[in-house]
Amino acid sequence: MYATADEKNDRLGYANMILMKNPGWKALRPKLTPLFTPGKLKKMFVLMAMVADDLGKHLDSFHLEGDGKAMEFKNICASFATDIIGGIAFGLKLSSLENPKTPFRECGRRIFDATFQRNMEFLTITFMPQLSKYLKPKFFGKKANNFLRSVFWDVIEQRLSSGEKRNDLIDVLAEIRETYKNDERLKDYKFDGDDLMAQASIFFAAGFETSAATMSFTLYELAMNPDVQNTLRAEIQDALERTDGEITYDMITTLPYLDMVISETLRKYPSVPNLNRVTLADYKVPNANLVIEKGTPIFISIMALHYDSRYFPNPEKYDPLRFTEEAKSTRPSLAYLPFGAGPRICLGMRLGLMQSKLGIVQILKDYEVSPCEKTKIPIVLDPNAVISTALGGVHLNIRKTSTVTV
Repeated sequence: MYATADEKNDRLGYANMILMKNPGWKALRPKLTPLFTPGKLKKMFVLMAMVADDLGKHLDSFHLEGDGKAMEFKNICASFATDIIGGIAFGLKLSSLENPKTPFRECGRRIFDATFQRNMEFLTITFMPQLSKYLKPKFFGKKANNFLRSVFWDVIEQRLSSGEKRNDLIDVLAEIRETYKNDERLKDYKFDGDDLMAQASIFFAAGFETSAATMSFTLYELAMNPDVQNTLRAEIQDALERTDGEITYDMITTLPYLDMVISETLRKYPSVPNLNRVTLADYKVPNANLVIEKGTPIFISIMALHYDSRYFPNPEKYDPLRFTEEAKSTRPSLAYLPFGAGPRICLGMRLGLMQSKLGIVQILKDYEVSPCEKTKIPIVLDPNAVISTALGGVHLNIRKTSTVTV
């Protein structure tokens, strides 16, 4: 990565898996990979399904029969994702759906608020890291740093003293700390203090905001494309019949049309619109008289790739069939990069997809969404946001379907 936080001034920003540089990153990543194995995710899914039930009860409380009601879905999706991350990362029941102003939800807002100060911090870290030692930016923000530190250590100390096991991130980090606390190969990194805290912090920050955006953009496109919505609901209902109405891990991960829908959402609205890297050696571009010198920052526009008509004809159209196995085989694999690629591909990709899919299934199995008076057509992206997000939120009408869930 080219973006980097200051090692001494912002340890939570510097030592997390997204911003950490080599050689520390290369030594650290294999230690964290076990966090996201299918076996670990399957255990986490039990906690996630509980939050999905809360989402269903929350929507039911609005009595959405008949004509339904217009609602803003970016905040609903963010509260849902925050509750999931709170449960699987920190072992906490946050109830953000009931109270959108819970401390964790407020912390999440502060991290990604497109204020002048936060934008300047992200700008410095991403494009002018050499100024970090003077400007002292915080990747998560000063208030969020303090909040996450206090919560993390309270939870981990309580967990260690009680011996309780919840199959969440705290359990896994505690195991890793015990296993690698004396590993000299990590050199500048210790599985303790802020270095350990950095992984919990990035798990929280990256986990809720990106999934919330993916869910809300998906709901918007389903509202604008009722044929796609009906096809997806039919697939969900068929799957529920086979599981006696229970949303299971195997069900969520094996619905082909749902996977295509989420993939198309991430094509049109990649969570991170660009990647930044730095060359580690001189590189001659093939078939060109151009040499990119070592140390050159490289910025890759994911948005430009995803809207390239050579790979995605009529790119403004929302078309999940672009992601059939046959369609995918006709284009270069690197034309689609919602989670990056190569050694630094997003470590939490499977988790992010799973919680986004879970939220969509929970909503769509009982409800249908459609445009309302406040729906922006076309949707407008917030130009100041770090993560792709809808300017002014995602306003849609939601009503109970006539189809009875198994």
